[in-house]
Amino acid sequence: MQKPELLAPAGDLEKLKIAVLYGADAVYIGGEAYSLRAKAKNFDKQKMQEGIQFAHQHGVKVYVTANIYAHNADFEGMAEYFKEIQKMGADAVLISDLGVFSVAKEAAPQLEIHVSTQANNTNYKSAQMWYQLGAKRVVVARELSLKEIKQIRQNIPQDMEIEAFVHGAMCISYSGRCLLSNYLSGRDANKGACAHPCRWKYHLVEETRPGEYMPIEENERGTYIYNSKDLCMLEHIPDLIEAGVISFKIEGRMKTPFYVGTVIKAYRMAIDDYFENPEKYYKNIPLYVEEVSKASHRDYTTAFYYGKPDGNQQVYTNNTYIREYDFIGMVKQDSDEKHCAIVEQRNKFSVGEIIEVMPAKGKAFSMKVKHMWNENGEEILSAPHPQQILKVEFSEAVKEFDMMRKAVE
Repeated sequence: MQKPELLAPAGDLEKLKIAVLYGADAVYIGGEAYSLRAKAKNFDKQKMQEGIQFAHQHGVKVYVTANIYAHNADFEGMAEYFKEIQKMGADAVLISDLGVFSVAKEAAPQLEIHVSTQANNTNYKSAQMWYQLGAKRVVVARELSLKEIKQIRQNIPQDMEIEAFVHGAMCISYSGRCLLSNYLSGRDANKGACAHPCRWKYHLVEETRPGEYMPIEENERGTYIYNSKDLCMLEHIPDLIEAGVISFKIEGRMKTPFYVGTVIKAYRMAIDDYFENPEKYYKNIPLYVEEVSKASHRDYTTAFYYGKPDGNQQVYTNNTYIREYDFIGMVKQDSDEKHCAIVEQRNKFSVGEIIEVMPAKGKAFSMKVKHMWNENGEEILSAPHPQQILKVEFSEAVKEFDMMRKAVE
């Protein structure tokens, strides 16, 4: 068995560095154009170059998303963009649109092309066709079962790879190709500006009774009929491998650094444990799920992997996240000999509180906050200001990009 690639989202340079340090084998990022996450901070040329260099120094690959469905005006400057990406040393580009594919192939022939899930890759015939056009990898549609993925694997060339989403938010529309956002808010989901109307609250209005809102279910709060649970396949890694998935993709370029670090670290542990000893993996499944659940999430589902959804994959009562831990700070430089380190605050915490420190490598540890100081060296009792720079005394040595969290009371 080939060990699968763990592919992490990176919405900006900080998240890229966290993904790399917390165990990703590859990251996917968006430039300032052609990406389906227009509201992410994304990468300008300078930051993309820095991100690629940082990742490559740690043996991690970088894939650049260019998976919009292009309109005529979008092609202006596109060839130069792909040439620039190739020159920077990106490892691959993710594409959905045939026209965009043709531009990338001509302008940057050394750049590996992966076909995005947005292309609705639901069968081996389309995968074969993409391969003939020059694609190296296909990201299968999230509507496929493991059985269908296995059939694709059996009917495509051996050197063509299969990537699949294994964790994160699910889209109500087929492979994310949605017109609901464009219709209701004028924001085109297929050009990266989705307003996420699938998470809105809906009531039913009858044509002759305007203003009379009838709940779709007997619930005075309305219902979230399109609101899917989050995908989580931590407990099913052997099945994904057996089906032929070579790249495990985590959703979340819009998520926080804490989410990226937490989820990547949990999947890294699970994959490594399975390949070290399957019995160790099965024994530690509760630990992986506990760890990944410390990042904000919805209830979990295996979505389409084991058959068609039956309605239990939706959250009908609310559109909020389950948040058991707050992300309270990030270490900005390695600690000194007294275990004191500079920290950037992300949520309020105080002296006397019990917190956890999640390092990029190794086990998390709990500690009581005993001493901290502001930028002027004055000892303080709490850190209430967003992104406040502090000096904190830790119970153990810490490193840059280690993260601090505390349980929500």
